[in-house]
Amino acid sequence: MNRPISTTLKAIAIATLCVSGSALADKILLKTPIAFGTHLPALGTPIKWVSERIQPVTGNTIKMKVYEPGKLVAPLEILDAVSSGKVNSGYATAGYWQGKMPAAALFSAVPFGPEAPEYMAWLFYGNGLKLYQGMYDEAGYNVKVLPCAIISPETSGWFKKPIDKPEDLKGLTMRFFGLGGQVMEKLGVGTVQLPGGEIFGALEKGAIDASEFSQPAIDQRLGFHKIVKYNYFPGWHQQATVFELLINKDTWNKMDEDQQAGIETLCLASMTNSIAEGESMQFEAMQKAQEQGVELRYWNDDMLNLFQTTWLDVVEEQKADPYFNKVWKDMSDFRQNYQIWASKGFLPRN
Repeated sequence: MNRPISTTLKAIAIATLCVSGSALADKILLKTPIAFGTHLPALGTPIKWVSERIQPVTGNTIKMKVYEPGKLVAPLEILDAVSSGKVNSGYATAGYWQGKMPAAALFSAVPFGPEAPEYMAWLFYGNGLKLYQGMYDEAGYNVKVLPCAIISPETSGWFKKPIDKPEDLKGLTMRFFGLGGQVMEKLGVGTVQLPGGEIFGALEKGAIDASEFSQPAIDQRLGFHKIVKYNYFPGWHQQATVFELLINKDTWNKMDEDQQAGIETLCLASMTNSIAEGESMQFEAMQKAQEQGVELRYWNDDMLNLFQTTWLDVVEEQKADPYFNKVWKDMSDFRQNYQIWASKGFLPRN
């Protein structure tokens, strides 16, 4: 059956507008240093996934070149490099900047905080995204921030010996990330922040006694099981972790609406893809770890309660920073409202 002429003409007109819009848009190359190697599933693979799709999504007007950690910019220098224009984009997690902006950690991973669905609900349908961008703006960083990946719980530590009581932690030196590190400090643990690629060597040389890093499948790739045999769950310090694509704001403002919408949509798709990828491979990694002699342990109630009460002490200290307090209050209000759904909508966990 022939299409009506008016419908056909409309389709041609729309297609012509799209093509001409793409043709008029500036061509942009996003040089993107990253904080996590692309060999790490659900941690570094999401930005590779984005880079492989950004051209068709933006009508071949934007390309992305990914630079592995340290190849162009050191992981902890990515924010400053993007803001200054040394590079026009970067991929990391906001928790790396908590020394510059205490609130940054709340946009990365929150001890005893929201799981991935609730976290995304707050970011995209609460005030989270507005506060996220506002944090960078108020601190004077010339960046556009886009949440671009998310993973579910991590493990909460690899240890050389069982940890059954608070005294077992005292005196340990441990690689620990984010706000959870401040909890461990209060419990007598000396913490250091090391990139993933340096952790194995530090454990092997005895520079650190223990470490947390990420999910079982990621830790497996880094070989922690070869040195330490006690792996603790749940990841009370990181029930979900958000990763960000930072784009220099001058570069972002040069993009037309279609280009901006394409990148925003691609990062939303990456949120879905990253959590699906992560969830698909953890059980196999845990089974393999057991075969390699690793004991998978769950923190006893006393230790979990200790971590939580100590975390609340950390929160009170962090609230001295006005922006941290602002974000914490908004997130807490959202979570309090969410609780009626969380408590009634889901099956109890065994």
